Amino acid sequence: MSYLSLPTVLTELENGILIITINRPDKMNALNKDVITDLGKALEAVYTQEEIKGAIITGAGDKAFVAGADISEFEGLDDNQGASLAQRGADLVFNKIENAPKPIIAAVNGFALGGGCELAMACHFRTASENAQFGQPEVNLGLIPGYGGTQRLVQLIGKGRAMELLISAKMIKAKQAEAWGLTNYVFSSQDLLKETKSILENILSKAPIAIKHIISLVNEAATVSSKGFEDEIEKFGACFETEDKKEGTKAFMEKRKANFIGK
Repeated sequence: MSYLSLPTVLTELENGILIITINRPDKMNALNKDVITDLGKALEAVYTQEEIKGAIITGAGDKAFVAGADISEFEGLDDNQGASLAQRGADLVFNKIENAPKPIIAAVNGFALGGGCELAMACHFRTASENAQFGQPEVNLGLIPGYGGTQRLVQLIGKGRAMELLISAKMIKAKQAEAWGLTNYVFSSQDLLKETKSILENILSKAPIAIKHIISLVNEAATVSSKGFEDEIEKFGACFETEDKKEGTKAFMEKRKANFIGK
């Protein structure tokens, strides 16, 4: 039985661990407004319910963790609406995960692209299946990451590697992600959830208040400039006013290569 009744997210509580599964496998678990809302509700439970000691976020099926945002929702948005979209996601989900007082691990089972990579990076650390792939392909749409991708990717893998991934839209496979520090472990698809639970169970055997403080202090140490997240949201919104964004998203929906003009 599901712990919470949510339309797009499955929740299961097992030995103090809340398994949060994004459940849109027919859409590669793409993030839309409903998923953001449901994830926000699941995270609220993590914060408020004493029986929940920690959480694992994963995706339904074996093809995708989250293959990106639902691009169809970007149609017709102006700069302010684009920025509001990013701010809502940050407030309800991404910052809430990063600042959670209880450990939250991403079990990345397949593609983690765009908003999916950002969702995984917001978690306290990541495990991955052998078929996992990570990337930030927003430049293909005339956009930039809007859920903290430009900031957290630099924190996790360093400036040079992050710069290349962000401006090339290149994807990296699980073993490369492990070598670069984007994921802590790579497991077989069959063992991913079991092994991730085992890691979290060990963590949950330690002192909860000490863990809460460590999460807060490690986040503080990793943040060079908190304004970077605000600036990312502002520039994400600004992209919605460009001709390149309109062409990029239209080309994506029409399944063709975009023709960018730099305007």
